[in-house]
Formats: sequence, C-alpha cells, structure tokens
Amino acid sequence: MKAVLVCGSPRKNGNTQKILEIAQETLLMEGIDTELVLLSDATVHPCIGCLTCKKTRDMSCAIKEDDFHEIFGKMLNADAIVVGTPVYFGCATSQTTSLLHRAGYVARNNGNPLSGKIGAPVVVARRAGQNFTYAQLVFFYTISDMTVVGSSYWNVAFGKNPGEVLCDEEAVQTVKKCMKNIAALLQCRKKE
Repeated sequence: MKAVLVCGSPRKNGNTQKILEIAQETLLMEGIDTELVLLSDATVHPCIGCLTCKKTRDMSCAIKEDDFHEIFGKMLNADAIVVGTPVYFGCATSQTTSLLHRAGYVARNNGNPLSGKIGAPVVVARRAGQNFTYAQLVFFYTISDMTVVGSSYWNVAFGKNPGEVLCDEEAVQTVKKCMKNIAALLQCRKKE
C-alpha cells in the first residue's frame, strides 16, 4: 500500500511541509510506503481548458513542458493521496490548484482512475481561511469519487514563521490520527 503526500507550498521547509513530514512519519510507522512530493521543487502550469485530455483519451495533458505528468503518475500509482496547502488569500495556493485542476480534468476524461482512492486534506493558515481551503480540497476528493478520511478534528494547523506549526499540538495530534485512520482503512482494503 502506498500513499503520496503533495505539499502545495511554494516554500521549502515551511509549515505545510513540516506538518506533512509528521503525516509521512506516521504513515511509515503504520507500515504504509509513502512519498512526499514538494511542489516547490516542481513546475505545474495551470489548466488551459483545451480538453485535449478528453479528445485523446490517453491519460495525458496537452501541456508537456512541466512536471505534471510525473506527479500525476505518482497520484495514479498511490492508494492514498494527501494534499497539503498553506492558505493564500483565503484559498489553496496556485501551485496546488494547478495540479488538482489538471489531475481532475485528465482523470475525469479518462475513466476516472482516482475513483476509490483514499484522500485527506491538510491545511495550514496564519490566522484565517482554513475552513474554505479545507473544503476546497475536499471538493476535489469528492468529485473524484474518492473516500475522504476524517480525524478527531479537521486537519488544519496554525503557524506563520517556519516551524511554528509544530507548536500547534492539537493540529499535530489531529494529523497523526488522520494518518492512522488512513493506514487502518488501507489495511482493511488490503484484506479484501
């Protein structure tokens, strides 16, 4: 069983990456193979709405000169997809939405291979906007026919300066619980 964690922050070693590293550690301790993908190390251009993915039906996007296909391939090969983003002006980062828009279009126009996968959002805010951003990510999972895993609270964390998110003890515990729930669900599915 494999989980891919996507960090939608344009900053390396920021709060979103830090909380996703905790998520990754938890999944690994639960026996789930994981990979953390940093969009700060990648270029994913926004969807241009050309619908080439619908015309070609070959699981590809018309935009070839970026890292989308590599990341999308990792999403397709994963059993669980955790997307984390900081809140920028009340919503997910443009890096995050560019990936999810293109992944959604390509998948939905090619038999929806994301269907049945497990997902969970993780959102980091300085002060506000986390609820809308959390819902924004949940909308991606649900329209993709994925199973959204919950926790003891929403996976939202607070922090401004790098590393501050680690002081949000409730968020750390909430994310850990969610990852344990993902691992348990993956183990149940493995037995089927």
